Amino acid sequence: MSFAVWLTGLSGSGKSAVARELLAQLHARGVDAAVLESDVMRTQLTPFARYDAHEREFFYGALAHFGAHLVAQGRPVVFDATANLRAYRDAARARIAHFAEVYVDTPLEVCAARDVKGLYRAAREGKSTTLPGAQAAYEPPAAPELVVHGDRGTPADAAALIVASLADRRWLG
Repeated sequence: MSFAVWLTGLSGSGKSAVARELLAQLHARGVDAAVLESDVMRTQLTPFARYDAHEREFFYGALAHFGAHLVAQGRPVVFDATANLRAYRDAARARIAHFAEVYVDTPLEVCAARDVKGLYRAAREGKSTTLPGAQAAYEPPAAPELVVHGDRGTPADAAALIVASLADRRWLG
């Protein structure tokens, strides 16, 4: 069965680490899933990113389109993308029958302390004005299928919870 898992959370929450572990655990079960990572996809879809509302709407719409296409072809998809507004994730959900939204819930202070990409520093220095959770809205999921915590346990633990949730839904063979 084909499905999509959208990992959402603030920058630095641990989405990418969870996505890598999830992909490995799915592959170990014989599930050939693809990861659509926003940082990678953005280099092609919006190479000179401004991160304004119009561009974000285009980008997340395109990401949902690609994901829905892969799922329709029988390929499970893991979205590794903040998608700061619920509407972006809801649009993907509307296109994909077997869709699970997973909130990587990590306190802003922890994300800012990690600052893997230097985004929080850029925001503090006034070099950025669009960082979700710091300068732009971030709408956590209203009713995610699962919440994992990026500041507790390991990414492998979080991925195992997601795999168990997928198995409970009978989405894994």
